[in-house]
Amino acid sequence: MPARPLVRPIAWIDPEALFLAGPAIEAHAFWLDGGPHAESGWSWLGTGEPAPGLPDDVPLAVSHGASPPEGDIEVPGGFAGGWVGWSGYDAGARRAGAPARRDTDAPEDAAIRVTHLVAFDHAARRAWILAPDGDERVVAEVEAWCRRARENAPPSGERLPEPTPSRTAKARHTPEDYGVLISRCRDAIRAGDAYQLCLTTRFEVDAADGPIDAVATYLRLRRAQPAHHGGMLRCGPSALLSASPEQFLHVRDGIVRTRPIKGTRPRGADPDSDAEHAADLLASPKERAENVMIVDLMRNDLHRVCVPGTVAAERLLEVESYPAVHQLVSTVAGRLLPGTTTGDLMAAAFPAGSMTGAPKLSAMTVLHTLEAAPRGVYAGCFGWVGTDGAADLAMTIRSVVVHSGGAYVGAGGGITWLSETDAELAEVAVKARGPLAALGAELPPAWAALDGPDGPAEAGRAVPPVR
Repeated sequence: MPARPLVRPIAWIDPEALFLAGPAIEAHAFWLDGGPHAESGWSWLGTGEPAPGLPDDVPLAVSHGASPPEGDIEVPGGFAGGWVGWSGYDAGARRAGAPARRDTDAPEDAAIRVTHLVAFDHAARRAWILAPDGDERVVAEVEAWCRRARENAPPSGERLPEPTPSRTAKARHTPEDYGVLISRCRDAIRAGDAYQLCLTTRFEVDAADGPIDAVATYLRLRRAQPAHHGGMLRCGPSALLSASPEQFLHVRDGIVRTRPIKGTRPRGADPDSDAEHAADLLASPKERAENVMIVDLMRNDLHRVCVPGTVAAERLLEVESYPAVHQLVSTVAGRLLPGTTTGDLMAAAFPAGSMTGAPKLSAMTVLHTLEAAPRGVYAGCFGWVGTDGAADLAMTIRSVVVHSGGAYVGAGGGITWLSETDAELAEVAVKARGPLAALGAELPPAWAALDGPDGPAEAGRAVPPVR
């Protein structure tokens, strides 16, 4: 039986300051980030020991109850310790039986077995140190981080100047090439091989063009594109820096939820145009059809591991707004069958339908041929799995993957029969621009020309939903 965790409350402290004072300098560290100005939700940060990947044998169909049993410790935020890590798209496609390539830039699967953990409740402005293994020395070490943070942290927002773009990313596909692939997706749809395909590409930055500071890059990314499921995970020489707005799987008390995003519009340059873009997204037959297709796919996936009759769409076709884009989001939930493990759930639902298309196996097979290159960590998932059967995983989108040879940013969009090539190309450009800017990189000129004036605007920025 695992040791009871130690839980110690501490005075509120800026998560960014605490991360910089401790985990930021460690080889295996994480920060699951609710956002720089979060007023609700949770953040977690800490360090741990390297692990080969997220575990597949943790029982998930567990009821935690409304309050802890007498003598037990109530764990802030539901994460008492366990694993933080990522699983890449190609590894998931391979496990699902689809053809897949191997990406050698960063590990397909990587994780940290948590030893030092700090939880932040943004709504209550409260924080706690957790020592998952019950080790008092861990509490003392984290308290030392806190002292350093309080002594050295400048006011929030003054830590990092914005970079001047000094390099241009290299594109895996030109816009012309990507446009041809869109046409081939429509051919596959016409032939009946799929009815929706999530086509992606990659933009790369070479380390030879200058060193890449993963921590500084993440700080810039989170300020430019705050998101409720942002995060930085460093696993040895590789790091994932994400401003993900999409929750893939959340498990608590035996209930699993997924929140697929399908449908995108850029933010407007002023409040009026911003509202027009959001209204256009909600009214679009193509975007609504794309979203509903993935909702049906996710309902089918969850039925494989949920009690019959419990899987349902709790919310359908809601617009959520972020600094760069408006998104169309739905929520599907179900009650897990007794005995369901992390491996069972991942086998049923991963890779996520929002990053494959539908039908899933056929879509992945078509995309393997069209993309003709690995996706790597991009289009996979990341987050935490608790030893107690709770979990929270996000989609690896709006992200930078840093590795020994440089860094890459993946971007793409869902293609249906109603897709318009110019709109799909512009969507890729607007999605890639923010993560590349955090790297101090610009889109290649041909892609930058597609990223029009109605990009992200401060005017009308909405607060994203909580983690």
